[in-house]
Amino acid sequence: MIVTLTPNPSIDRTIELSEPLERGGVIRSVTAHDEAGGKGVNVAQVVRKGGHLAVAVLPGDHDDPLLTRLRELGVTHRAVPTGAASRVNLTLAEPDGVTTKINAPGTELTADQLDQLIREVAREAVGARWAVLSGSLPPGVDAGFYADVIDGIHADGLRIAVDTSGESLRKTLDRAADRIDLIKPNSDELGDLLDVPAAMFEGDPRTALETARPLLDRGVGEILLTLGSKGALLLSHAGVRAAAAPTVIARSTVGAGDSALAGYLIGALESADADGRLALAVAYGSAAASLPGSTMPGPGDLPPLPEVVRVQ
Repeated sequence: MIVTLTPNPSIDRTIELSEPLERGGVIRSVTAHDEAGGKGVNVAQVVRKGGHLAVAVLPGDHDDPLLTRLRELGVTHRAVPTGAASRVNLTLAEPDGVTTKINAPGTELTADQLDQLIREVAREAVGARWAVLSGSLPPGVDAGFYADVIDGIHADGLRIAVDTSGESLRKTLDRAADRIDLIKPNSDELGDLLDVPAAMFEGDPRTALETARPLLDRGVGEILLTLGSKGALLLSHAGVRAAAAPTVIARSTVGAGDSALAGYLIGALESADADGRLALAVAYGSAAASLPGSTMPGPGDLPPLPEVVRVQ
C-alpha cells in the first residue's frame, strides 16, 4: 500500500482546442472536462488502477467537487476540512499535444489544518510501504513543510518519495535528504535545484549522474529523472539506467510525470528490480501523454515496456 499527500490539490479543467493557441485570438474548443487533480491524487489513481492499495490525504470539504470526483473514481482518501473550495487549474491542449497550464494559487491552510494533514499521513503510513509527498504548497506554507511531514512519520519499513520543486524541494532536502528514498524531478527542476542548465541532464547519462551525484552523497536513495519524450533516467550510487520513451501520439502531458512516479511505485510494490521500476515508469508516463486531458492510465493503456540500458 502507498499513502500520498497532496497539500494543494485541484480540479483540473482541460479544454481541448481545435487549432493552435493564438494569444489574443478566438479559438473554438473540441471538448472540456474536469478531473480530480494534484500530484499525489494522480499517483493514487494510477496505483489503484494498477491493482494496488492507495490512500490519498488532502485538504477539502466533503461536498467539494474534488472529493465528489474521488468518490466517483473509487479512490480511498482522507480529507481535512478547510471551509473553502478547491482551486481550479486550467489546461489548454492543442491538437499536436502541446499543453499550456494556468495554475491557481490554492487555499490558505491554518497551522491546525497543516498539523492535521501530517497526523493523517502518519496514521495511514502505518503498514504502508511508501509515503509520497508531492506537488506545490498552498500560499503561505513554509517551504520546509514536507520535511515537517517526514519528521512526523514513524513507521517501520516505510519508504519516502518526494516530488516537488523550487524552494520546497531545496528546503526538504536540506533537512531530510538522508531520509528520502526517491525524488522525481524533471530536467528543468533538477537544473534549478543544482544551479546548472537543464541540458546537463538531457545528453550523456554519465554526465547526468556526475552532475546529480551531490544529492546522492547527501543521502537521497534514487533519482527518477523524467525527460518527457526522451524517456527517463534512474540515478543511484549503483550507476545510471536509461530508458527511451516509446513512440506515442501525444494528446496531453498533464499528469505524465505523476504517472511515471506511479509506474515506478507499482514496480516497487511488485518487487521489480531497478530495470523493471524504470521501464514501468517510462511506460506509464508515455501512456498518460497519449490520453486526453488529465486522464490517468491503467495497465490496459500501456505501450510495450521500453528497453533499459545500464551505464556504470
